[in-house]
Amino acid sequence: MTAVSHPLERLLARFLDYLRTSRGASPYTVKNYRTDIGQFVAYCREHDVRRLTQIDRAFLREYLEMLDAHGYAKASIVRRLAELRSFGAFLVRDGVAQQNPFRAVSAPRRPQRLPRYLTVAEIEALLAVPDLETPAGLRDRAIIEVLYGAGLRVSELAALDVGDVDLVQAQVRVTGKGSKQRLGLLGGPAVQALHRYLEVGRPALLGARPTNALWLNRRGGRLSTRAVALMLSRTGQQAGLRQGVSPHMLRHSFATHLLDGGADIRIVQELLGHASLSTTQVYTHVSQSRAREVYQRAHPRARA
Repeated sequence: MTAVSHPLERLLARFLDYLRTSRGASPYTVKNYRTDIGQFVAYCREHDVRRLTQIDRAFLREYLEMLDAHGYAKASIVRRLAELRSFGAFLVRDGVAQQNPFRAVSAPRRPQRLPRYLTVAEIEALLAVPDLETPAGLRDRAIIEVLYGAGLRVSELAALDVGDVDLVQAQVRVTGKGSKQRLGLLGGPAVQALHRYLEVGRPALLGARPTNALWLNRRGGRLSTRAVALMLSRTGQQAGLRQGVSPHMLRHSFATHLLDGGADIRIVQELLGHASLSTTQVYTHVSQSRAREVYQRAHPRARA
């Protein structure tokens, strides 16, 4: 028996060739498809399934249940089914199948990952790290204050120009996803940090060529999102925080702390710039988790 004697193996070989030649898929992508779909083909061989018409809902459910029983993560199972559906779509386009057999079952729901966030004390520890006697320290302190105070995405922060800042109204004009604009609100500490940076830090960082960019690197150019992420990671380590700090973690902290403080979820949605309320609702789970922790620790009958 040759290596590709099974009918489904021959179809898989055609699909992989299509990915390489017509889709320009990377060798890494092709390897993943070969491994994951090859696993399904091997399962078909073990159960004497040689034709596409034999692949029905019951058979697919048994395959997914086998993966689950072998300890595959839900996300991994979801990925494998998505790859099988791409394989099936190719077979329909190629005239091999009349309909995609892998559409017969629904993908298992991915487990919802709760956003990681910092406590208020950890935020304070982070803010204490930048050296306010240096231009870069003034900039870094202001960046942390604005990310946490306004709940910005790192791309939104890096794109800010000086003209987007209104210290009198304590707000910044933000261009978010889909070029939608909104106002990011600033608290007193963020306003003070921005004022000090604009007055002392930014002029010292500004090079010979003028720029409208708010956040500047040591050469006087616009600070990149990667540079912001590296700065936060380094600052978190210097603050002695056990978990790595990222820009999005400050955004998560912003939303979580607002909800913990009693803010209306629709206001939080607007401040975050979420198009859908369902995107914001993940933070309510965090708050409920926090409420349970407080209850378990504080109520005398919680562990009875």
